[in-house]
Amino acid sequence: MSTYPYADRYPVLRGLPSEGRDRGAILAELREMATQEDSFWQTGKASGSFYCGDMDHYAFMSEAFGLYGHMNALQRDVCPSATRFEGEIIAMGLDVFHAASVTDGDPAKSDPVGMITSGGSGSILHAVLSYREFASQTRGVTRPNFVKPETGHPAFDKACHLLGVELRVAPIDPVTAQVDVAAVAGMIDDQTIAILGSASNYGYGTIDDISALGRIALDRGVGLHVDGCLGGFILPFGEQLGFPIPKFDFRVAGVTSISADTHKYGYGLKGTSLLLFRDRALRNSQYFFQTAWTGGKYCSPGIDGSRSSGLLAATWAGMVAIGRQGYLGYAKKVFDTSYAMQDAVRSHPELRLIGDPSYLFAFTSDDFDIYHVNDALRASGWRMNGLQYPNAIHMAVTRPQTQDGVVEQWTTDLAAAVEYARAHRADAPKSGAIYGGVSGGWTEEADEFIRAIMADMMDSHQGLPPL
Repeated sequence: MSTYPYADRYPVLRGLPSEGRDRGAILAELREMATQEDSFWQTGKASGSFYCGDMDHYAFMSEAFGLYGHMNALQRDVCPSATRFEGEIIAMGLDVFHAASVTDGDPAKSDPVGMITSGGSGSILHAVLSYREFASQTRGVTRPNFVKPETGHPAFDKACHLLGVELRVAPIDPVTAQVDVAAVAGMIDDQTIAILGSASNYGYGTIDDISALGRIALDRGVGLHVDGCLGGFILPFGEQLGFPIPKFDFRVAGVTSISADTHKYGYGLKGTSLLLFRDRALRNSQYFFQTAWTGGKYCSPGIDGSRSSGLLAATWAGMVAIGRQGYLGYAKKVFDTSYAMQDAVRSHPELRLIGDPSYLFAFTSDDFDIYHVNDALRASGWRMNGLQYPNAIHMAVTRPQTQDGVVEQWTTDLAAAVEYARAHRADAPKSGAIYGGVSGGWTEEADEFIRAIMADMMDSHQGLPPL
């Protein structure tokens, strides 16, 4: 990938243009790039990332965004619609994750609530913050620690780093790819604020034993966060359809919070995620107040201040337009497609599926480096996600994969990739494991692009007096 993408068509900006450009020309430029980039994932050969793939749905949500994109969700007196959108999105999430089971018809038993964040990392950060503050306020914890599975998302590592929370990492069972529950129990002490279970984890698509973790959380008096950022808006519908999905939500005693990204299998635009709590007191513990500021009393329910109401409107509109029956229909196609693609993997004795996956599956090889398979699949137009320890690749099946002919193409290309791997067993593979990239170096190249731009800017300013 070039560090100057599209430089052959458009001039590279090395600073703010002195004069504004024609809006029509700008939009034409954007359309050309978007059309080219959409044409790749629309083939159904890209793992994850593009969960919906329905251009009409995207256009519908974009129209909803456009009506409210300029509004600030912070100013609820001027823009009260934000309160409606946010409240009803949270209510829909609490419904999907069976929050009614928490109260059993008696609101005095508990008070399920939620908040909307900017994405999965935002929900995870706010969850860890809530547990840290709640443990400090209710238990006097001064040296907080958080226990996560090895497969838990690195956003938990980042949250603990930013918030000064010690992170303890529990191993996983190499066969089931689920967290070692006994190891989790052994890591808990009087300074533990919460433990984590994934539903499902990013790498393997496996679901930790949430019921067992819930029992430990209750017995030891700590919180249990279920990370459903990836699977939260497909697993509940898979369970309702009869697929083998274990209970992982508020029906499980001990679960105190759940994160679920509306921008993934909720089929919303990027930029919103749900963080739900069994009880209001846990959420409210991380509220920030500054009542002595000259600008007025400042009260913040989360880290973000100003937010665009457009994302709230688009998410609300998208969820309401799909409805429960729509989500069920899409989920069935995704699960059926995933299991068919897994059957193609099982047909090759050199390949081994990891754990017991569902909508997302990972596989490796004990005969050759699996990245040879990845190299061949890339040459055939597939964009897989790379894993490590052990080397593996995964496919997060989304709606683009449910198109006619994609499973058949996968079966054909995978067979050819296995043949390629056999023939190149002694060679070093070309690709590797980089999260969020093309299993080959996206992050480094993006960083190089910024460095090149900055170097050009510095060169153009040589000889000028310092600012």
